[in-house]
Amino acid sequence: MFGAFRFTNPLSGGLLWKIPWRLSKFQKARHRKRLRAVDDVVATVDAALAKNGETIATLERWKAEMPTEAEMLPKDKYTMFDRKAKRYRKGIHRLPKWTRVSQRLNPPGY
Repeated sequence: MFGAFRFTNPLSGGLLWKIPWRLSKFQKARHRKRLRAVDDVVATVDAALAKNGETIATLERWKAEMPTEAEMLPKDKYTMFDRKAKRYRKGIHRLPKWTRVSQRLNPPGY
């Protein structure tokens, strides 16, 4: 199409890849709520198994390795390690499906 309404790259972009550079306070609150929900599920399953005198290796490993939401630093809650980023960190919301993937552990020192 020609003229004032011709199709250009900026016009075709739309809102598809325009991700804000930081999380809003509402996104952070929902993220903390999701982390606490996972912690509650782990605690509930662990209590139910303990009641029957059973354990699961993967659950024990999760409890040993993964920090709870309260134990996590804000840096680890809202950002993740990325070796390509300028300061080796990028916002958690830039990870595809960041609401469904656990990113609780990051390399120490970064």
